[in-house]
Amino acid sequence: MQNFRNYYDILGVSRESTIEDIKRAYRQLARRYHPDMNQGDKSAEERFKLLGEAYEVLSDPSKRSQYEQFSQFWKQKGFQFGKGFRGKGGEGRFSDEEGNFGNFRDFNTFVDQLLNRRREKVANTNGRSAVRDRDPFRPGTTKKSYTVSPRASRRDAEANLTIPLEKAYAGGQERIRLEDGRSLEVNMPAGMVTGQRIRLKGQGIGGGNLYLRIEVQPHSFFKLEGNDVLCCIPVTPSEAVLGGVIEVPTLDGRVKMTIPPGVQTGQRLRLANKGYPIGRERWGDQIVEIEVVIPTTGLSSQEKQLYRELRAIETFNPRKDLPV
Repeated sequence: MQNFRNYYDILGVSRESTIEDIKRAYRQLARRYHPDMNQGDKSAEERFKLLGEAYEVLSDPSKRSQYEQFSQFWKQKGFQFGKGFRGKGGEGRFSDEEGNFGNFRDFNTFVDQLLNRRREKVANTNGRSAVRDRDPFRPGTTKKSYTVSPRASRRDAEANLTIPLEKAYAGGQERIRLEDGRSLEVNMPAGMVTGQRIRLKGQGIGGGNLYLRIEVQPHSFFKLEGNDVLCCIPVTPSEAVLGGVIEVPTLDGRVKMTIPPGVQTGQRLRLANKGYPIGRERWGDQIVEIEVVIPTTGLSSQEKQLYRELRAIETFNPRKDLPV
């Protein structure tokens, strides 16, 4: 059969592969051969287009079944009857029982009809007309590649997106790369949380919507508690005793905070409106938990002498009220 392409070999999967196996194989290969990663490499571009065509056929049970039937009708190698994938048939127009497969002069004609893909006539240098594909996988093209029949269904799709806490807090324009190899410019809202879904109109299957499921990475310093942001700030013994102004990091930059005299380890202080966004005009608070840190090394001789003098004159005795 002229132009025949074995989509299983192209994706490197067997005919017994599940839909998930096919998706996994496509994602890996699409990342490897994506035009953004192989600029100027025509062979990679052609491979990327073939991968997209193979995935579109094999990831759809109806199209996959029709491809299997066509391959068996034309007795293509590896497509013997009684073996391999069994999916639901199509609407009957490709059924080999009706003998319709014999009407296709080559494989390209079959795939064009299967994918609702049309070809366009172009003039050769000798003045004669030729036919070429309207290629859906050529990067940078703005022309539509398919003529979609009214029965072609649009389907929504979902993808996971893991983002750092700082980006989830601030939002803004972000270029993201999806698992299928596509790269999109997305306007991310401020204050994203794990489990949130962001809709990208028209970026799904057949013009449907793409929903990004957000997962916010845990942060090494900040922790979300509802709309509040919690952090732990160490202070010196003298700062804890005397109080004063210290500098505290927030998701919006560093700010100055006054700690009261006699602050204790575990005590929580509040920075109003320095927490997580609530809508567009409100924010939670930042909760600062104090940890009094005792120096164990690195004290100078003068510092040690001052601690000795302090111990000699201090009147505070934390053990005077012990119950035993």
